[in-house]
Amino acid sequence: MAENDVVVNEPERSRYVLKRGDRVIGESYYETGSRGELVITHTEIDEELQEKGLGSKLARGMLDDIRISTDAKVVAKCPFTFKFISEHPEYQDLTER
Repeated sequence: MAENDVVVNEPERSRYVLKRGDRVIGESYYETGSRGELVITHTEIDEELQEKGLGSKLARGMLDDIRISTDAKVVAKCPFTFKFISEHPEYQDLTER
């Protein structure tokens, strides 16, 4: 992962992005559920950069931001995010809020 990779919430587009400089190299889309929960629906990393840990970087940045910016429950419908949370107990409390 490059030092200048950063995870940014773009609420106007209902997504978190992983940026390298000005280039978006990953996206994780979400919806707001009927009870105010954040439903993570899809995560995608640039095909040329897959399998380099960037999906985990995006998931970690997104979940860390959700933890500090809202008290919303996280519902991971995205298989990648679901697996990430299940393998990282430090994020499981976000699914129980």
